[in-house]
Amino acid sequence: MKTIMFTGGGSAGHVTVNLALIPRFLDEGWKVSYMGSEAGIERELVAGLPDVKYDAISTGKLRRYLDWQNAKDPFKVAKGVYQAYRIIKARKPDVLFSKGGFVAVPVVLAAWLNRVPVIIHESDLTPGLANRIAIPMATGVCTTFPETAGMLKHKSSKHVGAVVRKELFEGSAKAGRAYCGFHSGKPVMLVIGGSLGARRINEAVRGSLDELLQHYQIVHLCGKNQTDASIDRQGYKQFEYVKEELPDLLAMADIVVSRAGSNAIFEFLALKKPMLLIPLTKQQSRGDQILNAQSFQKQGFCSILYEEDLTGDSLVGAVNQLYDERDAYKDRMSKSEDSNAMSALYNQIVSVARK
Repeated sequence: MKTIMFTGGGSAGHVTVNLALIPRFLDEGWKVSYMGSEAGIERELVAGLPDVKYDAISTGKLRRYLDWQNAKDPFKVAKGVYQAYRIIKARKPDVLFSKGGFVAVPVVLAAWLNRVPVIIHESDLTPGLANRIAIPMATGVCTTFPETAGMLKHKSSKHVGAVVRKELFEGSAKAGRAYCGFHSGKPVMLVIGGSLGARRINEAVRGSLDELLQHYQIVHLCGKNQTDASIDRQGYKQFEYVKEELPDLLAMADIVVSRAGSNAIFEFLALKKPMLLIPLTKQQSRGDQILNAQSFQKQGFCSILYEEDLTGDSLVGAVNQLYDERDAYKDRMSKSEDSNAMSALYNQIVSVARK
């Protein structure tokens, strides 16, 4: 029996591709384990997979700014490398698949030290700091954006496209409306701020409810601890985060307002959902979401509202324009090239493991 270990975390975007791949490997008879942080979102998401063994290690965040935690985190990373090295040596996986995030760095290093082949997947147009550190230790690198493979200085980089969870295509609009208490007579706007939420987006949506609710029913995924219990409006439903219900919510959504994380926007593209993207600013990130959104905008797949321009009025105007032009967006998205990324990525991992 072949054995594969997955890693990646820190945010839902660094876990979703793993969650899409794991059932394929289980179905093919592989033994599957997952290595992540002790209390990260990856542990919560993997907990629902009874056939996957989860190993927790110490992790430290890779920051680009001054913070007193920077003095302590190198020791956490060193401890994580030691823990990961011992676990990998004991489990002897045939291959490690890393989705990235700061959680993955000690695991990739430990796999490299154990001479376990490593496949890294980069979702964004440009690689993040964690993957830039890990890529030199990788056997191969797979990318979502075609432009990314050309940027990487790695002899075994390969464009495979976006891996989309198959369950997202199985949603029911009727079930989504029942879950939210909505009806079919008014369009639905789905707002997603990411697993940790987006305070500015949440504030803009709630500040514009009077006008927005005249035209749309709104389901709002606010992020952890960001629901507002004081708001009880007909046609407005808020959740911190959803799991099993997400396919149904996407099925009923006419338009989507979202951050511009790569995994999410490629899922919207696959489902042909017109999207208004509000990327993280360069002050909040390394600017990867801005590049992701601009790439989609050039292809006619999305509209962009930069956070610096985000107000209640600008949000309402951008949402209304997106809805008015929704058919044109759907038409362009329907002409996009469908990739068989799941099979391409699976075959790449298997070929490396067999070697």
